[in-house]
Amino acid sequence: MPASHDVDVLIIGAGHNGLITAGLLAKRGQKVVVLERRPIVGGAAVTEQPFGPDFKVTSLSYVVSLLPPSVAEQLELKRHGYEVFPQHGYFAPHADGRFLMLPEDPDARAAQVAKFSTADVAALARWDAWLGSLGKVLGPLLSVVPPKLGSKRISDVVDQLSLAWRMKDLSVRQVADVTRLFASSAAELLDEHFESPQLKGTLAVSSIIGTWAGPRTPGTGYVLVHHKLGDVGQGQQGQWGFPKGGMGGVTQAMANAVRAFSGTIVTDATVARILVKDGRATGVALTNGDEYRARTVVATGHPKHTFLDLLDARELPDDFVQDIRRWRTRSGTVKVNFALDRLPDFRCKPGFDPQVHGGTIVLADSLDELETSFQEAAAGKASHRPFADICIPSVFDKTLAPEGKHVMSCFTQWVPHTWNAAPHREELDAYADRLVARLEGVAPGFTNSVLHRQVLGPHDMETTYGLLGGNIFHGELSPAQLFHLRPAAGYADFRTPIRGLYHASSATHGGGGVTGLPALQVVRAITADG
Repeated sequence: MPASHDVDVLIIGAGHNGLITAGLLAKRGQKVVVLERRPIVGGAAVTEQPFGPDFKVTSLSYVVSLLPPSVAEQLELKRHGYEVFPQHGYFAPHADGRFLMLPEDPDARAAQVAKFSTADVAALARWDAWLGSLGKVLGPLLSVVPPKLGSKRISDVVDQLSLAWRMKDLSVRQVADVTRLFASSAAELLDEHFESPQLKGTLAVSSIIGTWAGPRTPGTGYVLVHHKLGDVGQGQQGQWGFPKGGMGGVTQAMANAVRAFSGTIVTDATVARILVKDGRATGVALTNGDEYRARTVVATGHPKHTFLDLLDARELPDDFVQDIRRWRTRSGTVKVNFALDRLPDFRCKPGFDPQVHGGTIVLADSLDELETSFQEAAAGKASHRPFADICIPSVFDKTLAPEGKHVMSCFTQWVPHTWNAAPHREELDAYADRLVARLEGVAPGFTNSVLHRQVLGPHDMETTYGLLGGNIFHGELSPAQLFHLRPAAGYADFRTPIRGLYHASSATHGGGGVTGLPALQVVRAITADG
């Protein structure tokens, strides 16, 4: 028999935003229930065991950054096992036998850059200072609720003036730099600053992670900076790290916090529709017939699914529906995970080095190579030479693999964005073979070290993890989909056209990565609305 339940707050989705929202509201005494369609919590931040019990793999999201320390403090995550191992710089091996390292130490970094260009040593120092200044401007904006620009309501005008007041100390140069950032491609910015193809190629990777755009596409300049705004509590802007237990270690700690504050998490619970009466959300109905009644409903899934599948479009304003329907969520991302019987041994830098194996390994030779790879996918073919952003978290975290063995995470691009519509297994395997060949070229013996391989393409990301289009941010980080336009004009304040229904997915302002910022903001909105 279908059951009916009454709660204070109902949260759809047990990804990191849903869990943070649940934990914070449960801590405030609310009766909270989280509904998750999968048998495990975590969303895209999940640790799974596709290779059997010996190896734990972070299937999709693979590093933590941008998560405010206040979230960890309020949810007491350390008490529940939350721990982050800081990343140790970047290592870019090249087939010609050279390599570029970008360690944290400024002198060591300068020596590395000088191998390719002495002029770029000073240029990199200026670049870091410039990014730092932009971070001071843009970082605080991530935690600001975007005002309803253009609205003539008194309260909205006050919000607009408040934002303008926050910006009053910006210089003419800073305003110009921010404007150029949003309008420029990453390649334009990097070409202005540097001359070394190797350095530009390595730096450009941050501008295209998770995007359907090449480094020469306008707007990728912002994406580059977006990935440099993180802080895992080390007091360093742009610091990234590997969480203990993989990304599932983060979300499991969050889930344990929810339960510690008397919240409830229900898995294998697929929402069929959001219930609405007289323009107000009253709860949800599950596919099994159960119903949950609540005065507050928070949706943390993809906006197209939330507003076009779980609601009747007739219950929403026409212009809002139009904005959601044209929300761009393309992707050419392929995640390749390996179980290895040994660490890769790089020809250009033999032996174990924590600065190499404990950092991020980048396969990207130049801007031109990256742009060519994107254009191949845009033309309907998988990249002949995929780039990769690689980490080996088992170097630090011994819980992920047996002694002497390792797990390797390879975030790669591009394949055609239309591959979300079908599995494309043979083509994906051929694509992964090319990635392995590229690794073999810089680390001889890599092929024979592979024990297991998992290849997740856009179709897997959409059907298994709910990332429509395979887009890891629930929507592209393009200028047309940021700030007051994320996800729809007039609704960037985490509220929706349906009273009592809130939206806190990665497609809202501050989302894009494991930030938790949408969760913080939606809790404030719910609290303010009483």
